[in-house]
Amino acid sequence: MLTLDAIYHARFVLKPIIRETDIIAAPKICPGAEIYLKTENLQITGSFKVRGAYYMMSQLSDEEKARGVIACSAGNHAQGVALAAAKNGIRAVICLPDSAPISKVEATKAYGAEVCLVPGVYDDAYAEALRQRDAQGLTFIHPFDDEKVIAGQGTIGLELLEQLPDMDAVVVPVGGGGLISGVAFAVKKLNPKIKVYGVQAAGAPSMFNSVRDHKVERLDSVSTIADGIAVKEPGEHTFAYVSEYVDEIVTVTDDEISAAILALMEQHKLVTEGAGAVAAAAAMFRKIPVDGQKIVCLLSGGNIDVTILSRVIKRGLLMTGRTYSVIIELIDKPGQLMDVSRIIAEQGGNVISIHHERANEGAAVNGCYLRLVMETRNYEHIAQIRDALRAAGFKLLHD
Repeated sequence: MLTLDAIYHARFVLKPIIRETDIIAAPKICPGAEIYLKTENLQITGSFKVRGAYYMMSQLSDEEKARGVIACSAGNHAQGVALAAAKNGIRAVICLPDSAPISKVEATKAYGAEVCLVPGVYDDAYAEALRQRDAQGLTFIHPFDDEKVIAGQGTIGLELLEQLPDMDAVVVPVGGGGLISGVAFAVKKLNPKIKVYGVQAAGAPSMFNSVRDHKVERLDSVSTIADGIAVKEPGEHTFAYVSEYVDEIVTVTDDEISAAILALMEQHKLVTEGAGAVAAAAAMFRKIPVDGQKIVCLLSGGNIDVTILSRVIKRGLLMTGRTYSVIIELIDKPGQLMDVSRIIAEQGGNVISIHHERANEGAAVNGCYLRLVMETRNYEHIAQIRDALRAAGFKLLHD
């Protein structure tokens, strides 16, 4: 059984290994609320996962350490296990889904672990890890459904209570549920008045569905940019702890996650991966009660693949009204483009892409279309530009 003593012991064991990450104020994330960010994205290995992995491995017997360990992961747990194994002189085999970001795969190898890429998603890697465990006699380090791992993650809860003892709520990303189980257990045992909210990606709502239906449920598939929490089925232990200690589970869309990643980068110079930004997204888009509340959003990881970062930023810009694309129907005559450009410039828009084409079959012979993409400030600014174009007599076909 998970106990506060185990979490305090984990904190003692982890003290020389991990960082006690800072809490920073985030006044712009959600106006009307007092938001703080717990920066586990700045933890060694780039995520909280090293806490649970290291503590669990520190409790192995000498015989188990000699045989070695095996783990499966979407990436962050892999790095935590690999680092913990390296520091303890233990052989580590890590099974990762072949869709895991290259950056996470390479980082895992860099810590000295043996990497086995498995076709499919996390659950496929999990099945292969269990097969190799039995074949080689290795000890399996579960990414979330193990009480020693949960105790390690629970050390974050102890830090939060010391860093911001008067917080009203903590918002925690949820995949398999190990992080929120540990944090919620520590927080609720020491101050049951504090609310604990979990956040899942809308494309991978396994814990959300399970809690709603009061039983562990498995998803047929998952689809989200938050690969770190793309888990088809929560654990038995974690489901029980979440059911008892977590006040509510909510979901956020990929567009909302992208907007949160962008806001964290722009406003606080913090790089988060999709899973790491879901708590901030829940506050930004008011998926939880926020007005007048002092809330900590846990940024669980920062290991985003740079190859998808530009795509995430683009989605975030669209989601927050920072870019705007429009098709304008024009009469093909001199000066039309100049008039459109002048109106947009007068309204403070910045055109970044333009495509002019003659009208197609069925349209006026002297008609043409202008496709524009522009940088804007927000949705109010977009409405201002649209109104100005329409007032000048231009016909907007798509906006």
